[in-house]
Amino acid sequence: MARVIALKDARSLNLPGRHSREILAAASGARNSTVRYVEIEPPKPGAAERGPHVHFDFEECIHVVSGEGVTRTDLGEYPLTAGDTILVAAGERHATYNTGTTVLRLLCFFPTSDVAAATVEYESWDTADG
Repeated sequence: MARVIALKDARSLNLPGRHSREILAAASGARNSTVRYVEIEPPKPGAAERGPHVHFDFEECIHVVSGEGVTRTDLGEYPLTAGDTILVAAGERHATYNTGTTVLRLLCFFPTSDVAAATVEYESWDTADG
């Protein structure tokens, strides 16, 4: 049965370096997908760069709603701007950073209803296995 989930009703997640709300996932009745709305503030002078994370069992599709940023992976850096979408393969360490002066807003899609079950967050690129 179709239903609407308002962004204001999305569950807030405590993830490093970003404000993330889980709009759709197992907790809201999804069986095979997760949708997250993410905001990343412009970098503050002297602030430490957050580490990467990895999804071992599924890919991530990130769509830029507004702002400018870069997704860093083990294979390189990919500049992003509003309207761009990047697909990150399962098992590929990655992190998206704001490179602009306004909030970077993203929609992130996952083909699983439980992202946390196969995701690891690292404190820095140096501490990440790989």
